[in-house]
Amino acid sequence: MLSLLSDYATTAEFLGPLRLLRYITVRTFGSAITALLIGFIIGPILIRKFRALKFGHGYIDDRTGALGATYFDKKHTPTMGGLIIFLSVFISSVLWAAPNIYVIVSLFVYAMLTIPGFRDDYLKVVHKNRDGISSWEKIAWQSVATLGALAMLLWHPTSSEKIRELWVPFVKHAVIPHMHWALLLVLIYLWVVGFSNAINLTDGLDGLATGCTISVALVFGIMAYVAGNVNLSDYLLISHVPGTGELTVICGALIGGCMAFLWFNSHPAEVFMGDTGSLALGGLIGVMAFMIHQPFTLVIVGGVFVVELLSVVFQVGWFKYTKRRSGVGQRLFLMAPIHHHFQKKGWPETKVVLRFWVLSLGFALAGLATLKLR
Repeated sequence: MLSLLSDYATTAEFLGPLRLLRYITVRTFGSAITALLIGFIIGPILIRKFRALKFGHGYIDDRTGALGATYFDKKHTPTMGGLIIFLSVFISSVLWAAPNIYVIVSLFVYAMLTIPGFRDDYLKVVHKNRDGISSWEKIAWQSVATLGALAMLLWHPTSSEKIRELWVPFVKHAVIPHMHWALLLVLIYLWVVGFSNAINLTDGLDGLATGCTISVALVFGIMAYVAGNVNLSDYLLISHVPGTGELTVICGALIGGCMAFLWFNSHPAEVFMGDTGSLALGGLIGVMAFMIHQPFTLVIVGGVFVVELLSVVFQVGWFKYTKRRSGVGQRLFLMAPIHHHFQKKGWPETKVVLRFWVLSLGFALAGLATLKLR
């Protein structure tokens, strides 16, 4: 919205500085600072409100076994902290990003997936329902978000053809120039739902999911800027998608919002993200990756999220397989998701988080390197 003020830069000399709002880099910096400030302002207000309403889990989840006892001091820590990130990112993005189809789709998916996350947390903390919303309801919301996003992208003339291209890392041309809409739907659905659930699983320790999200957002902010710049995309031999440079502004807001939340979520956490934040963050990152033609690069950049998701899939799959074969289920890990495995091995929570941050940064740098390796 603020980008529209740049149109007045030529009407009067004293309005000349408004020309700076034409630059994506300036607006990205502005969105990051704005989101950071919003988070710092509303964070304490929401945390006090959550505590007053007793929006904490209020119980020890006995499904975690002996590890559950270590969370006794956290059972009254309020959740729904994802609202801090959502409000910071959404407000900042609306202020600083120039509205186009890619910005609208991103914020649509982000908002649509915040709703089931909030409802899930509400059922858990207010109605003391440990299971929250049903898996079918969660899938329904994720499906509506994906179908709505795809419908808008296929309908809008700016994105209708570009979104059908499929690019993979290390290849300097689209491997599928024109995907059938059914294949496109399946792929986008897998990425939106997959990363939505992956970040949801990663959100188990103080600051873990938030810190990893920051590194992913930083890399995809760079990739979105390159994809939207015809000169840089031609030089690096990647897909040029006009208009996606504005997603850099959203990534900037995401970095600022997550930094503000991490201030309150660092160990020992004053507030938890909850499904309100984790489900929506994964969907937002997943749909942005598709719109800038970097879906498979997200598998590299978001390596920590992928490992967390696969650890659960392999754990459940191996347990069911061995139980069917021998009657006694066996586990690959002491506990899944895998960050709890290392806790079971005796690693302090802060060490697990810091080491996963290091891994996340390594995955981010590896994904960024794919821009040049063509």
